Order: sequence, then structure tokens, then C-alpha cells
Amino acid sequence: MPLIARTERPKSMRDHAYTHLRDAIVSGELAPGERLRDPELEAWLGVSRTPIREAIARLEAAGLVQTRRAKQTVVAPLDARTALAAQRIAATLHAMAVRDAVPQLTAADLEAMSNANAAFAKALRLDDVDAALAADDAFHGVAVQACANPLLPGLLEQVTPLLRRLERARFGSLAGRGSVADHDRIIELCAAGLADEAAAATHDNWSTLGRLLHLDDDDDETATDGDAGDPAASVTPTP
Repeated sequence: MPLIARTERPKSMRDHAYTHLRDAIVSGELAPGERLRDPELEAWLGVSRTPIREAIARLEAAGLVQTRRAKQTVVAPLDARTALAAQRIAATLHAMAVRDAVPQLTAADLEAMSNANAAFAKALRLDDVDAALAADDAFHGVAVQACANPLLPGLLEQVTPLLRRLERARFGSLAGRGSVADHDRIIELCAAGLADEAAAATHDNWSTLGRLLHLDDDDDETATDGDAGDPAASVTPTP
């Protein structure tokens, strides 16, 4: 449990607590199975128990924490199949965002996508997981913003942290996605005004995690390769 207090004064204590707890869980700073104790969280985040409890409730709904007997709250274990389910939803939502965004995209939007992809490629070359995921979020975030669907950000917040958490634990899967070329193709299709084709390319870009984890889409109980059928084994972080 990190004990260095946060010094900034947020505008919303509830959002502050949620964001920092979410990011600490996704990054692995708070490890799977680690117990979350209110007094320690209060000292770390510099907020009272109420916003922490509200944040915990949101994180539990998103599958990032669990409440056990005796009301013990712990960080949820890494679960490959839950992350795969989140990936399927994310793929559909991002494809919808691109389809709706294409008619609205400006030259500045396309440039922002290109810049984000360049940053993504650089981060992959440097094995910089934080920068890679930030750049990937920035790339896809252009369409999410341009489509102007007010419900999409909240829906994506429900599933993206689960997916990013697994990708951080298995950064090699992210590096192996071929996403730089995928992103270039998406930009080309967006620039050409081909909304359906760009949406399909986006869906495919977000649909690679299951294949990289060797999970069998036709069998919920058995994986197709090696120990991938054991969620705990399949997400063990590499040194």
C-alpha cells in the first residue's frame, strides 16, 4: 500500500479518489489481492472516508476491486476472460465512435491521430508502457470526442481499465499488436471518408487481445494453447 500523501487539491474529492485508485490498480501499484484499508487510503489520497467509499463502489462495479467477507475490500485478481469480455465491448464502442465521427473529422483531428500514432510507435520502440498506452488512448480518443456521443466516455470507462490492466501485465501483447500499421490504415480510411470501413478497421484493431492470449472464443472453459486456460497463469507479469 503506497503511503505518500497526494499534495494536490482536487476540485472533486470523489473523482480524485476514483482516478488515483483506478490508476494505481491498472498500473499494478496496488497489486492483485492487496487489501484496501480506509485509514491508509485517507492518508495516501488526502481525502475523507466518504469519497473513498464512493470510489470503491465505482471500482467494484467496474470489476477492479472486490468486497469479501467481513467487509474486506481487496484489489481484484487479474482475470484474462473478464478482460476479453471488456475488449469485445470496447471494440464495438470504438467502432461505433469512428463510424459516427468520420463525417465530422477535421484536418486538425486527422493530424492529432497521426501525431498520437507517431508517439505510440516511439513508445513501443522504447518499451515505454505508460507512454504507449497514453498515446493509444489519445489516438482513439480523437474519434470518441469527434462523434459527440455524450454516453460513450462513461461506457468506455466501465471497460477500458480492465483491458489496460491486463495489457500492462502483458506488455508484450501490446507491442505485438501491429497497432501502428492498424492506426495508419484507420487514418487513411477516415481521411477518405469511408466510415464503415474505418469502423471495421477500428473494431479489428481492438479485437486482437483475445487472439494474443490464445483464448478460444468457442469454449468458455478451455483455452487453445498451453496454460492460457488458467487466467492466473495467463496474466503473470513478465520481469
